[in-house]
Amino acid sequence: MTNTTNLVNTLYNAYSLGQAISKEEIPETISKEDAYSVQHQLTELKSANSNDKLIGYKISLTSEETQQLFNSTTPLYGALTKSSLSDGSIDLKKMLSPLIEIELMFIAHEDLSATDDIHSILQKMSIAPGLEIPDSRFNDWFPKLSLGQVIADSAVAGNVIVGEPVEGISYDQLTNINANLTLNGEIIAQGPSTEVLGNPVHAIQWLIEELAKKGRTIQKGMIISSGTFILPKPLEKGKYQVSFDRVGSVNLDVL
Repeated sequence: MTNTTNLVNTLYNAYSLGQAISKEEIPETISKEDAYSVQHQLTELKSANSNDKLIGYKISLTSEETQQLFNSTTPLYGALTKSSLSDGSIDLKKMLSPLIEIELMFIAHEDLSATDDIHSILQKMSIAPGLEIPDSRFNDWFPKLSLGQVIADSAVAGNVIVGEPVEGISYDQLTNINANLTLNGEIIAQGPSTEVLGNPVHAIQWLIEELAKKGRTIQKGMIISSGTFILPKPLEKGKYQVSFDRVGSVNLDVL
């Protein structure tokens, strides 16, 4: 493993100053192992220096189409910190180059471990309607980053909007959820839950197993953004609403 301290500091400065950096500042060839090391150190630095504590994770590249964009055969994950959680209003001027995605949010009401199967995961987690607003610390980033650059940049974590959680959704129901995204009342995107590894709970199981390899777990209270139903769209000013079968809806005002 290479010394990643300078890379961590570079990304932390971009995060704390709200200023994008060029792609050349993090090597395009950075390995997945080093990239995750950068991400984990960056998360710890945010917590220690900015009281921006870890609150959960986001899962990316959960469809073949998005994996192909970044030459990957697996998903990847990034850290969500306290500042990631939006109250449903976002000032576009304070973002760098944001996108919008339709995602179900899983909320843990118990700790999870690698011994949990799909059914115990569903028993231990609530599911909420959500939107994710990916944003990168890099200039001109989508879809022009390498896989390692995406991982190092916390899987381009920006904001998440989490609606009211619901209980008791079965595995079969999760396989057949469709969602509509509107902007100012007009439908701009639609997608099915099958885009997320066939069923979003598969993404949660993948994350649990990946975290376990690094001695990490999903803990009680954590929020997991499980993967997008659609290809990301550029975020614009206006009033967004996403509606999910069986799960409900959530709104976002972009100012």
